[in-house]
Amino acid sequence: MPFVERVFSGVQPTGNLHLGNYLGAIVNFVKMQETHNCIYCVVDMHAITQGLDVWGGPAELARNTREVTAAFIASGIDPKKHIVFNQSQVSGHAELAWIFNCVARMGWLGRMTQFKEKAGKDRENASVGLFDYPVLMAADILLYRATHVPVGEDQKQHLELSRDIAQKFNNDFGDSIRSHGANDGLFFPLPEPLITGPATRVMSLRDGTKKMSKSDASDNSRINLTDDADTIAQKIRKAKTDPEPLPSEEKGLEARPEADNLVGIFAALSGRSKASVLTEFGGGQFSSFKNALAELCVTKLAPIAGEMKRLVADPSHIDTILNDGSDRARALAGETMNLSKDIVGFIRRR
Repeated sequence: MPFVERVFSGVQPTGNLHLGNYLGAIVNFVKMQETHNCIYCVVDMHAITQGLDVWGGPAELARNTREVTAAFIASGIDPKKHIVFNQSQVSGHAELAWIFNCVARMGWLGRMTQFKEKAGKDRENASVGLFDYPVLMAADILLYRATHVPVGEDQKQHLELSRDIAQKFNNDFGDSIRSHGANDGLFFPLPEPLITGPATRVMSLRDGTKKMSKSDASDNSRINLTDDADTIAQKIRKAKTDPEPLPSEEKGLEARPEADNLVGIFAALSGRSKASVLTEFGGGQFSSFKNALAELCVTKLAPIAGEMKRLVADPSHIDTILNDGSDRARALAGETMNLSKDIVGFIRRR
């Protein structure tokens, strides 16, 4: 069965989108829409797999869903050319996840390292949803028979599981798939990771050995996409550094995590290599480099913060974007679900 090349990716609405989310994901989303057929989903069903203290409860979930949507639009994603919607508006995600629950094996899920990390020592108290999260992720992707998925290091294992589930479904129901018109016996594609160039891994501004995170107690550890220009500049100038001048070559960044992080941020925001940045600033003091970095961050990020603020002030406008996107997503999902039900043997209304 021929597959239309299609990209699917999702972002959880758990609040406080920051520079790490922007450089690690959203920047690539914006680039991909120039070359791919894209579906961008605010995965609100995934958000509720952890405790209320993590996702904030009903009012916070709705607010965060709109904020992530605003971040997409403010960063340059075009919701008219591509599909932007929130997961819970398309029932096919849950329906296909159930079918996949009956295809996936317990042993496969038991090997997922992210569940072990998020559940911690008290795994018996974790939700079934958190354990089953990767199956829902497989359904998210395969509901649209997406062929490519941009993934970070923490999601590579889940994408492999999606491929395993697709393969097993195709194998288990091969005869039925062929009887419904696919002579090759392939109904779901095996989605490929989309490589978008060197991954930008943004670390904490207070500790270069830790990933920038919304859960860090210090707001100065991250640049939030909602921060205004003064706040952005202040956080950069307060960022932790070491007493040595910047090196002139990349090798000199080894064992200097804070320096490496700030140079990496400058490189990513300016579209340059670290080597190029060090050619310009190497040998100089951090104070002048931080001033240049603060100016660059404000130039790139402050307009996004301003546009996000404007958008979230009109929730009905954001809801209209999500409703339109969900209508378009539902049309694609409906085709997959109808055929999936026929292949499995479910009787459905014609």
